[in-house]
Amino acid sequence: MSEHSSTPVATPPTGVPVITTEQTRAIVGSMPVATRRRVSDSDLSVFPIAMSGNVFGWTADASESERVLDVYAAHGGNLIDTADSYAGGRSEIIIGNWLRSRGHRDDVVLATKVGKSADHPGLSASAIEAAVNASLRRLRTDRIDLLYLHLDEPEVPFDETLLAVDELIRAGKVRYFGASHHTGSRLIEARIASAQLGVARMVALQNHYNLVFRTEYEQGLARVAADLSLGVMPRFALAGGFLTGKYRSKTDILGNRRESEVARFLNRSGLKVLHTLDTVAAEHELPLATIALAWLLSKPNVVAPVVSASTGDQVFDLVAAVAVSLTRSQLTALDRAGE
Repeated sequence: MSEHSSTPVATPPTGVPVITTEQTRAIVGSMPVATRRRVSDSDLSVFPIAMSGNVFGWTADASESERVLDVYAAHGGNLIDTADSYAGGRSEIIIGNWLRSRGHRDDVVLATKVGKSADHPGLSASAIEAAVNASLRRLRTDRIDLLYLHLDEPEVPFDETLLAVDELIRAGKVRYFGASHHTGSRLIEARIASAQLGVARMVALQNHYNLVFRTEYEQGLARVAADLSLGVMPRFALAGGFLTGKYRSKTDILGNRRESEVARFLNRSGLKVLHTLDTVAAEHELPLATIALAWLLSKPNVVAPVVSASTGDQVFDLVAAVAVSLTRSQLTALDRAGE
């Protein structure tokens, strides 16, 4: 399944009150307009929460997917993230139809990924060109604002990949690009190759990072992202829904589509994180998911965590994170819980 996370309403243990989306709205009221964040030194200015299309055409049908996007846009959201491989391309089709019907194209920063589709796999020059052209048709647009390389393919020389992307940028089909699934050393290699070739460089990194999956990013990628001035877009930001608090025992995940993803967090360390989230969420009278995203937004170089929603009702708890200010003691408690 996807790399991102949909967000069911949290279900705290007995004795901890459940805060619903409607209750959250009543507490918070109208969301203030969030200060948009710049992606590296590009001219892309984005809402601090990115809406993923990874469940569009899968757990969310076209109608509900459009409702998700409507609610997200109504709260100021403007960064939509998808991939040519999501739901076999149906995610891009749904987003493209929404953009065309709502007339929102110029108001949206549109991100997609290439490299994993069945029709145009890999990062060869021919595959990238074909994949981007196919994505443009499905998205019903003439340009992709932020294109990600959805995988690292060492068998293909970086020179070939970078030259192919640069040609698409020069043609106006892509504005900026970034990486996903790349190690720190490969990101550095790509930057050196870009400089030698005199072509566009990466401006963004979409990596796996959340409160229960921290080592890969914090002990390696974080320094590289800072050194290369990459805007960080954490994917899998809610750990497949684990950080909503819905899954606290093996019986909670039986038969769930995310069983294999969530099961690895059902251990002493993961439950310790949930316990700390319970405490901080209660102090703010907000859902766990909102607090987990607010924690990510407090981290250096993080621009916009990438999250998904299967229903429009789930969106408010996600975007509400941009208005949350965690105290120093709360941030310390969450940091220590996830160590």
